[in-house]
Amino acid sequence: MNNEILINVTPQETRVAIIQRGIVQELHIEREAQRGLVGNIYNGVVKRILPGMQSAFVDIGIEKAAFLHATDIFGRGQDDANDTPIEKLLHDGQKILVQVVKDPIGTKGARLSTQVSIAGRLLVYLPLENHIGISQKIGNEEEREQLKERLTRLKGEHCQQGFIVRTLAETASDDEFQSDIDYLRRVWEDLKARAKTSKAPSTVYQDLDLSVRILRDFLAEESERVLVDSRETFQKMETFANTFIPNFANRVQVYTSERPLFERYGVEDEIEKAMSKRVNLKSGGYLIIDQTEALTTVDVNTGGFVGDRNFEETIFKNNLEASQAIARQLRLRNLGGIILIDFIDMENEDHQQSILEELEKSITLDRTRITINGFTQLGLLEMTRKRTRESLAHVLCEPCPTCLGRGEIKTIATIGYQILRELVRESRQYNPKSLRIIASQKVVDFFHEEESQSIAMAEEFIGKTILLQIEPMYGQQEYDIVLG
Repeated sequence: MNNEILINVTPQETRVAIIQRGIVQELHIEREAQRGLVGNIYNGVVKRILPGMQSAFVDIGIEKAAFLHATDIFGRGQDDANDTPIEKLLHDGQKILVQVVKDPIGTKGARLSTQVSIAGRLLVYLPLENHIGISQKIGNEEEREQLKERLTRLKGEHCQQGFIVRTLAETASDDEFQSDIDYLRRVWEDLKARAKTSKAPSTVYQDLDLSVRILRDFLAEESERVLVDSRETFQKMETFANTFIPNFANRVQVYTSERPLFERYGVEDEIEKAMSKRVNLKSGGYLIIDQTEALTTVDVNTGGFVGDRNFEETIFKNNLEASQAIARQLRLRNLGGIILIDFIDMENEDHQQSILEELEKSITLDRTRITINGFTQLGLLEMTRKRTRESLAHVLCEPCPTCLGRGEIKTIATIGYQILRELVRESRQYNPKSLRIIASQKVVDFFHEEESQSIAMAEEFIGKTILLQIEPMYGQQEYDIVLG
């Protein structure tokens, strides 16, 4: 499937859109002040060991200590015979080489591993493992076995190091493989030398920046072109392409039109839509996507879709279209973790199976590992998508300061009656001469227009004067009671 890669660069951030058949399928954003950590390798210092959780906190030189679980320590948990407790593997103050496998997300720190891997264009290098793996998306079993034999021969049968063959390598030649192997080994030797001489905590290896990483990970035969709107970034990308992927170097082009790149291809509109909870379907149905810290829920609705046959067929068609849209939204919004989809109830088991098959087909475009567990007893479809970085919404947005992320705020009446209760409490506790309510325009208007009698009754009950004052900068839920 042909695609285009669009790269918008400013001094503050780099944004990438992957477009297939004119539709934005993926968005990647990297900000200079908040670059992702996944793939980076650090000299860390063990700060605290938690035997009960079989884990440790490691200082890698960032604000929040990172998390290392015992199962992510190389050589531990590889088989049943090697199950050494973490307190016997690590000790406080120990210097340790670790790699970030998951960015800090929400309140959680970065996730670490000592099983280092270095990504190349065709291969992922495993310098501490003697293992060859093949991407699950590559061909049949026979093709996978042939690739395994080729890699074993090229790396050297007596070499105790491993590789994972990436999807892009399906048609690679021996020369291309050898070039990637040599490059990755040089990187590892440089990294080891740096790790020996540098202090801890410190960074010893940082993954490529987004613009070049996109070339390494995404540019393939089906990519028609890569458009980048920064000449400086283009030169950097062109140098990388000429060195590592000369066959595709001419597809990297600089965009010079006066009209902004993302605006011309409709990407800005797609970013705005990806911030909305509601996703409209072409048929008239719609999705409601709610993201929480623990999981993401997707609710499928028919909306204005009435179909043209019977009710069961209408539901099936709506769910079928929804499954395609959901797969795209997961990529576009980078939603991860547990995902529950509430399709419209289907009594026909064949329809349920067809929806599962359509969803499985639609997620083949996704480069992130997805597991579909099927329908639960409640009729919800349960799936998981590996989460390694923040979702698009968490990168671009923050909790509303008014509702604090709840999505709802208290009504004017609720706030008003809360203030009246607090007036009585404050009066009894401190016995002031008067009380002044400082609140938003709407709350003060509520007391003047609808609850003036309540204010009068409160004054009589507590025997104090109550004054009202408008604070234009206050939100609906904000107020103060000042004692006079």
